[in-house]
Amino acid sequence: MRTRLLPLLIVLMAGVLLALGFPLAGSLAAARQQTVVVDRIDDTARFAALAQFVTERGPGVDERKATLEGELARYHEVYGIEAGVFYRDGTAMALATRGWRIPDKGETRRAFQEALLGRRSHNPPQVWPWQPHARLAVASPVVRDGDVVAVVVTYSPTGQLRSRILQGWLLIAAGVSAAMLLAVGAAFRLTGWVLKPVRILDAATHDIATGRMNSRVVAAGGPPELRRLARSFNEMADNVETVLEQQRAFVADASHQLRNPLSALLLRIELLALELPPGTPGHEEIASVRTEGRRLAQVLDDLLGLALAEHASADLRLTDIGELAAERVAAWRPLAEEKGVRLTDATSAVTGWADPVALSSALDAVVDNALKFTPAGEEVTVTSAADGATSTIVVTDRGPGLTDDELARVGDRFWRSNRHQNVKGSGLGLSISRALLAAGGGSISYAHHEPHGLRVTVTVPRTGPH
Repeated sequence: MRTRLLPLLIVLMAGVLLALGFPLAGSLAAARQQTVVVDRIDDTARFAALAQFVTERGPGVDERKATLEGELARYHEVYGIEAGVFYRDGTAMALATRGWRIPDKGETRRAFQEALLGRRSHNPPQVWPWQPHARLAVASPVVRDGDVVAVVVTYSPTGQLRSRILQGWLLIAAGVSAAMLLAVGAAFRLTGWVLKPVRILDAATHDIATGRMNSRVVAAGGPPELRRLARSFNEMADNVETVLEQQRAFVADASHQLRNPLSALLLRIELLALELPPGTPGHEEIASVRTEGRRLAQVLDDLLGLALAEHASADLRLTDIGELAAERVAAWRPLAEEKGVRLTDATSAVTGWADPVALSSALDAVVDNALKFTPAGEEVTVTSAADGATSTIVVTDRGPGLTDDELARVGDRFWRSNRHQNVKGSGLGLSISRALLAAGGGSISYAHHEPHGLRVTVTVPRTGPH
């Protein structure tokens, strides 16, 4: 979530800073240029005041004209700015440098035409740092007796202006960058503060989902809403754990309490069977009752085992999964030979984190189930392998297998296929296996085995618990 929230916050903050930075940069450039333009307007006004008293026009030079030309020449010498006074028809009255004239078009011609109308240049086009050949043209009219008789024009290089604008922009860029770094740091702290309770809540939820019901959330940070959510989550987890404990206790107590009267009932049935010799009427019914009683006793034992499996915590250890699977295959091989089924061990040295006792019990249930439904002459194979972050034990049989609908229900409590109702069992063995594996972070899955049969995969993690 943090990787999705941070870019959004950073983009928004960058957009705000850029929205403020660009207008500020434009305003700074305009202010720097306006300062230069005002200075040039003052210069042109001073030259216009001198040109106002120049009356002669032609090759002759009077004292006032000489003074004006001298001022223009010194101005150009000191500042490097072209300057001149031109009559209305464009001929020069006085120039800072000989040969300079008003071009036929461009910004200088526009300023000249504007001054002929009696207006000073006050808003020339903005000069930007990436325009090395840009010049700043400023014109001011020379007014005599209410009429514009000439125009003073200055044509300034913009190197210093562009340099000052660029320096100002660098300062703005440095300020925006510093503000961006501060904003990114604040975003990291803010998202960490907001999302830390979410991460803790997610971890606790995962722990509870995987069977660690004692996990709780410490509501010690983050926004008030998330702290309130953490407290509500803890209350919910307490209630769920209490209900599950009551359910497990009921199953265990019921299984235990029913076991004693059932044992007494079976004993009385055995005594009754001894009093009725074979062939006596009712002897077959007694044998049927005895069989059902034993089946009920097995169901109660399995219920008690399921309650204990769901309640017990896993003792996780780094275990040689292949060696453990080979031991269980060796233990079940005599029964397989008795049934005429080939039980093949194709395991290899693979390690994983598991409770050895729980994993052994789960493998016993899976292998027992495979031997039950595999006909004589067929084969049951047990293999082990490593697959990325998990280690697997695969048990395949060549029995009748299950349909797609049956695969979706296999492992449910008390569920048995309608085709296998006459096979001995309570329908709890695979449920117990799933509970034992889930306590240690493992799992069990089922799939078709080609050409026929069932493929059961037991998975345990290869990394230890955090």
